[in-house]
Amino acid sequence: MIRKEFRGLKHMVPKRKHRVRHDATMRAGSVELIKRGASRYDFHDPYHIALSMSWKAFALAFVGCELGINIVFALLYLARPGCIANARPGAFSDVFFFSLETLATVGYGTMAPATLYGHAVSAIEIVSGMAFTAIMTGLLFVRFSKPRSKVLFADQAVITSHNCTPTLMVRIANGRLSMLTHATVRLGVLLHEISAEGYTFRYVHDLALTNATTPLFALTWTLMHRIDEQSPLAGYDAERFMESDVRLFLTIEARDHALGAMVHDMRIYTAEEVLFGMHYAEAVTFDDQKRPVGDLTRLSLIEADANGAC
Repeated sequence: MIRKEFRGLKHMVPKRKHRVRHDATMRAGSVELIKRGASRYDFHDPYHIALSMSWKAFALAFVGCELGINIVFALLYLARPGCIANARPGAFSDVFFFSLETLATVGYGTMAPATLYGHAVSAIEIVSGMAFTAIMTGLLFVRFSKPRSKVLFADQAVITSHNCTPTLMVRIANGRLSMLTHATVRLGVLLHEISAEGYTFRYVHDLALTNATTPLFALTWTLMHRIDEQSPLAGYDAERFMESDVRLFLTIEARDHALGAMVHDMRIYTAEEVLFGMHYAEAVTFDDQKRPVGDLTRLSLIEADANGAC
């Protein structure tokens, strides 16, 4: 008896659908990350898709939607010959351009609905056109008004001697002509670790910076982490960096007074992009009037350490 009831319940349980897993690529600076099982476009959240796609993809999506809507309504008009006055019978181009003018609520007057069916379809199209225009206007406003930083990052991080202590340095610059204030940065490192049970996993350690905040970020800013006994990078050299596939994660948050909003940015450095025994060349000088001059073209310029270092 119990087996029969179990069999009956087994048939009532819905079968799980097997979803095809695809690989989605994420890009963070020069580093590509792969997510398996995550969809590139989640159509349950079209707002996020519209904001995260590139301008080229957004323009193509807009043109595609515009053409698709007009083709659908043109076919509806074409299904009932005579519903549009002055439209040639069977002429798709006439009803298509009439649909385009109706969707844009222009209406030049040459063609007009002539039957109840034509009036009903054109009324639906006018409402659809107003909604479509409102949605696209809102998306364009959000895309244009979304605050973006213009923080420039040096192509490589360097490890050099500073005050007789090995120091990890990353140089960044404010690429805008407006000031950034209340800037805060965080630097983390991804390292391989082995637990007491023998399992290997990767863990992100925060690297203490000697200058993690600045009230005014105008030109360049060199971030420094002292590699002492307390540092997670203690004992690492160039060879160990490569073997462990070390990754550095740098994030910055600051207020842009020109935009009146907080801006964010990030940069990931791979082990190949961390240079030992090198330091950044001078990028800030002073002119005749003793004004600081930041040469952003020298942001990534590096030089070899002097032989007489500590």
